[in-house]
Amino acid sequence: MSEQNNATNHYLLVDDDAVFCRVLAKALAQRGINCVTAHNSASAMQALLSNHGQFTRAIIDLNLGNESGLNVLTQLLERAPDLKIIVLTGYSSIATAVEAVKRGACNYLCKPASAQSIIDAFEPDSSNTNAELLQEKPSAERLQWEYIQKTLAENNGNISATARALGMHRRTLQRKLQKRPVNQ
Repeated sequence: MSEQNNATNHYLLVDDDAVFCRVLAKALAQRGINCVTAHNSASAMQALLSNHGQFTRAIIDLNLGNESGLNVLTQLLERAPDLKIIVLTGYSSIATAVEAVKRGACNYLCKPASAQSIIDAFEPDSSNTNAELLQEKPSAERLQWEYIQKTLAENNGNISATARALGMHRRTLQRKLQKRPVNQ
């Protein structure tokens, strides 16, 4: 376990899953990290304001019920521009990863992720500049998921506008979004 310095051991964890928050906060505490949890954008902003800039790092879930974690990311960085933020999601896509980084996230991780991999993601290993390329081409289902996510991002998370842009019924799109994407 690496030594945590005082400047980096205050995290804000924003996730609508209370059980996940509790488990991750406990795992981080075992590594010497103080963690305050929030379950939506309003409680995240309240936590940021009440802790007077103590947070240097934040972990934000991409889907916060009816809210987008990307919007929370933007709101937090407007108030605390030096905050390092990781976006964590169970529904990853290239489009949302790119959008998260464009909005200021330092990294993007897929659930499940261990507490140590989350901590490590704040300081990516810069010595490994050769990223491994995927050996297999993505499946048609994965490509469809990526395209839907890209279109959803272009429509600022608006389901109805995205359904119109894709030429599908809104309910059909909602069903597709509720399914977990395929890995490849």
